[in-house]
Amino acid sequence: MAELRFHKPPERPELLRVMREDARYDAASSSDPVAACPPGFLSGDIRAKAPPPKVPKVFLSNQCTFNCAYCGCRASNGEKTRYCVQPREMARIAVGEADRNRRGVFLTSAIYKNADYTEELIVETLRIMREELRYPGYIHAKVMPGTDPLLIEKAGRYADRLSVNIEVAKSEGYAKIAKQKTRDNILSPMAAISRLIWANREEKSPFKPAFATSQTTQLMAGSTDEDDRTILTLSSALYRKYRLGRVYYTAFRYRHPAAGYDLPLVSTPVWRIGRLYQADRLLQLYGFTPDEILPPEHASLSLDLDPKTDWALRNPQFFPVEVNRAPYESLVRVPGIGDVYARRILQARRLGSLDRDALVRLGIPMKKCLYFITCRGQYAGGRMLERPDLLRLRLAAAPVTACEQLRFEDCMEPL
Repeated sequence: MAELRFHKPPERPELLRVMREDARYDAASSSDPVAACPPGFLSGDIRAKAPPPKVPKVFLSNQCTFNCAYCGCRASNGEKTRYCVQPREMARIAVGEADRNRRGVFLTSAIYKNADYTEELIVETLRIMREELRYPGYIHAKVMPGTDPLLIEKAGRYADRLSVNIEVAKSEGYAKIAKQKTRDNILSPMAAISRLIWANREEKSPFKPAFATSQTTQLMAGSTDEDDRTILTLSSALYRKYRLGRVYYTAFRYRHPAAGYDLPLVSTPVWRIGRLYQADRLLQLYGFTPDEILPPEHASLSLDLDPKTDWALRNPQFFPVEVNRAPYESLVRVPGIGDVYARRILQARRLGSLDRDALVRLGIPMKKCLYFITCRGQYAGGRMLERPDLLRLRLAAAPVTACEQLRFEDCMEPL
């Protein structure tokens, strides 16, 4: 690697503080924010497994040549403390943060000079971490938009997970908030990562270096005029075509004017992000399609009801479900019953027929699923399924107060 010149970073404590501040603009490694929702706002059956722990993020550089409106590291932000850390020092910082948290590390960066140059610095940092410092733990590395496939292959040899952020749901949205980015220079690295991941899985050889096992991306809600249906349709396509491990969602915040952009000062409601995560889990784990979650006449997710309950009330022909005979695929579509509860029911009914008391002992939240199931042919929901408007009012979440909104927003901030 050629001799490089770097902007001298501040002292270590100040550098780590600035890194944590910069990390707010990248949610592609943070834990599931659904867990941070106010009590009663989001149902607990949409997450079939525990959310991944927060992974500390370290920034190689925050001196960006791009001028994205939503990012605090944008080139036009003259108030930013700028730095670019040498790969060897960055490797020591990253290993130190990983050892302190014992959860691995997420290595990312602003685009310093150009995408390939920045990715070279990231690859060199990864090489030092693995080969010289002998760090054996989890590493998540960022791939810059438009990166050369050869650099992606090198990064994947050292990292366990790679990510490139798509950010915007509509191709024309980049011209409004990220003028230097295009859909092509984001999807090209994503496609290259997908090919390399699956080639490595199909052809495992002791003589061939291993490659990263998964990739993720980040998508902002509220950055342009896209609706929730557009976002979920794109997420479903990314899961299907590029086999992503996860799509992370983040709220678009534009609170300080950026040079070159004429945008209103807005901040996307955080409850919308929670609903998107719920709908995303329905796509990934429960076999729903975007058209089922949001048909053409419903472009936005409901504030009052989680996506599964909203779907159930729009499709009463599928209910009630008999818990003693229904297959797994039908049980997980019942509001209040997720993957864990469905498996408990399947296991318990091998020993005998289940009644409502048995479901309570299994921990099933009867307050919600009562109206969508029968036990031994008995239905305890009265005539509520015949009046979905009244049932909607009964199941609606409590309104989110301003205080809860602020607490939720604080919890949403990544490390």
